[in-house]
Amino acid sequence: MSDARVDDIERRLIVATQRGLPLVPRPYHAIADELGISAEEVMRRLGDMLARGVIRRIGAVPNHYAIGYTANGMSVWDIADESIHAVGERIGALPAVTHCYQRPRALPDWPYNLFAMVHGHSRDEVLREVEALAALIEREFPGACRGHEVLFSSRILKKTGLRIAA
Repeated sequence: MSDARVDDIERRLIVATQRGLPLVPRPYHAIADELGISAEEVMRRLGDMLARGVIRRIGAVPNHYAIGYTANGMSVWDIADESIHAVGERIGALPAVTHCYQRPRALPDWPYNLFAMVHGHSRDEVLREVEALAALIEREFPGACRGHEVLFSSRILKKTGLRIAA
């Protein structure tokens, strides 16, 4: 169970970072200057909040469209339950996959339990990459995949997490 209690400095740190780190050579130092604490304390407190479950992650969120990846395909896979963790770890570690996760099936209409996002410059590029994933799964986990599809994005939605007011 996480300890979600935060003190005033942690709250101000969350507000200062919830829209992303500053795009400067030393972002933790910039935040430290803003908050009037040391960069070491910024990093220590962020690490502590991660460990306590107050925040889930610190990571880059690229705008795929801005860097030329305009085809976004969510590959969905029907993977045998006994292989789901091994297949997911293998697929999620590949450079072509930006995120990979397990979800429950919704039978009888939705047999898919593994989701892996693939970005490309075109739909054909994404489809080729997904077929390469299918071949890898069959080669390394024979019979584990019972089917897959690719769902392409039809529009861009603004994705943001929870925001707290300053």
